[in-house]
Amino acid sequence: MGTVVSLTAPVGSGSAAQADLDRLEAAAAVVEDQFAALDAQFSLYRPDSEASRIARGELALLQASPLLRDLYADAVRWRGRTDGAFTPERPDGLLDLGGLVKGYAIAEAGRSLVALGLHDWCLNAGGDVLVSGSPAPSSASSASAAAGEAGAPPWLAGIVDPADRRTLLGSYPLGPRPPARLALATSGSAERGDHIWTVGLRGPSGHRRPEFAQVSVAAQDIVTADVLATAVVAGGRATLDAVTARWDVDVLAVAHDGGLLATPGFRAPSAA
Repeated sequence: MGTVVSLTAPVGSGSAAQADLDRLEAAAAVVEDQFAALDAQFSLYRPDSEASRIARGELALLQASPLLRDLYADAVRWRGRTDGAFTPERPDGLLDLGGLVKGYAIAEAGRSLVALGLHDWCLNAGGDVLVSGSPAPSSASSASAAAGEAGAPPWLAGIVDPADRRTLLGSYPLGPRPPARLALATSGSAERGDHIWTVGLRGPSGHRRPEFAQVSVAAQDIVTADVLATAVVAGGRATLDAVTARWDVDVLAVAHDGGLLATPGFRAPSAA
């Protein structure tokens, strides 16, 4: 996926420190293997991937692996739910599940971390973030912190300014305490240019500039956050209004002139 993935977790002191480090190292290896396997299957930059074989017409969608067919079906459902703003097909008709695979990969990695017994962690894949528990769990127990213990501070996810990648627009608290925003995803043109297919294409190239330079969405799960961030970039203000009306999420949209549109969660003092 061409994505840098980082895993952060608090480490205890004394004799517990080495055990925590060993567990974290094992978890990082599992996450690395999961991302590598999904990249090998879905990357359109790898000629030997299953996705590339479908793109070249060597493999029919009906003959594809169960995982690819399941993700395609999920992408089609999201297309319907977002009124076409999110879609698994490029304007030229090529099937591209890249808009869904990274969120799926992060979610799968998160489930693996929990299965390995890690309760407090922050997983960052190319700026899309999923968390569990707290960066500083209290002395009670990590399991209590992961369940939303009152004294455990949230993780803070930074929102980079698309006009200046060295600065932050602000931060957003992620954690299990209400409203239980565990995931933050950001889409836009700051990192990779205008690569998202916009709704209502214009011009001989079949492309027009998106209304927003960057959109960040905080949600209870990373797939929802990732899909909706992409959908708002693709659909502009109309999709932004629809997303905030239909889903329990927080959204920060950055216009090309630097103007900001934000739901109350991003305007709250704790998110500044």
